[in-house]
Amino acid sequence: MNKKICLLPGDGIGPEIINEAVQTIDAVARRFGHTFSCKTALIGGAAIDAKGVPLPAETLAACKASDAVFLGAVGGPKWDQLDNKSRPEAGLLGIRKELELFANLRPAILFPELAGACLLRPDIVRAGLDIMVVRELTGCVYFGQPRGIETRDGERVGFNTMIYREHEIRRIAKLAFETARLRRKKVCSCDKANVLDVSRLWRDVVSEVHKDFQDVELTHMYADNAAMQLVRDPVQFDVLVTGNLFGDILSDEAAVITGSLGMLPSASLGAKSPGLFEPIHGSAPDIAGQDKANPLAAILSMSMMLRLAFGLEKEADAVENAVRICLKDGYRTGDIMEADKILVGTSKMGELVRERI
Repeated sequence: MNKKICLLPGDGIGPEIINEAVQTIDAVARRFGHTFSCKTALIGGAAIDAKGVPLPAETLAACKASDAVFLGAVGGPKWDQLDNKSRPEAGLLGIRKELELFANLRPAILFPELAGACLLRPDIVRAGLDIMVVRELTGCVYFGQPRGIETRDGERVGFNTMIYREHEIRRIAKLAFETARLRRKKVCSCDKANVLDVSRLWRDVVSEVHKDFQDVELTHMYADNAAMQLVRDPVQFDVLVTGNLFGDILSDEAAVITGSLGMLPSASLGAKSPGLFEPIHGSAPDIAGQDKANPLAAILSMSMMLRLAFGLEKEADAVENAVRICLKDGYRTGDIMEADKILVGTSKMGELVRERI
């Protein structure tokens, strides 16, 4: 197999973790006889510094010409003073929109080896945690119009529009049910149908789509209750599907209760465009360049790319098993460090994973 990957290292720890992920996929290529051609492009703060914009046209063209896109991280205090349209995060939102990546899949899995790092009570931890959050990615208040800040009656007013079209809800619901069929066949749809018209439409359309997936159990839950239940009793969830705003919040909550954002990957998918794969942690500028970042979320994101973009199940399993063996052998980066474990840096952890593929 010969596939083209567009690499977007971005800012902060992005280049460091991208480097470990790329070396890992090179190890996979050698082990299984594949060829992966990687091209690097600019995004975020790095693109602003070099090109004056967070998403240069040449970056977008390189992404569209690839079979998959792999992103490190964007943002940092250096660019905080810029307006929203010029900030590094605009590059991330822009590429999602331009590639029509309407679905973000975020697995929140508690590795048994990291049970001690989980923030929940021991009895909850023993029940296990394996949730897939399916977040709609191109609608809601992040993209709705009108939006802005203006003066009304002598004071400033900020406003955003929460909007969803029926087809946007229908396609994300279909993906959630299809995902659940490969897991434990349970979908919980999260909304605020008690107060929001857009959520009432969301609930109606999800229920309609469910008619084609009668083998999958569907429940509905208000987003605020879902936030509480994720902490109180996460084992009840299999697949969570929700809109962009609620999904942003709930997926981060589901992630952090597993122990560390440094462990969790994600995939953003569209109907035809190349998928975008990225760890969900930020750019962590406070530890950038210090060999402290946890590369496992990036490496596991590369595993998702192998599985979802290229259909390489054995190869993805090999990467995930290598990560598990590293954890079982007691190796930890600082964010997941526990007593009696072995502290290693970014590059060493990547090396240890590659040795076990």
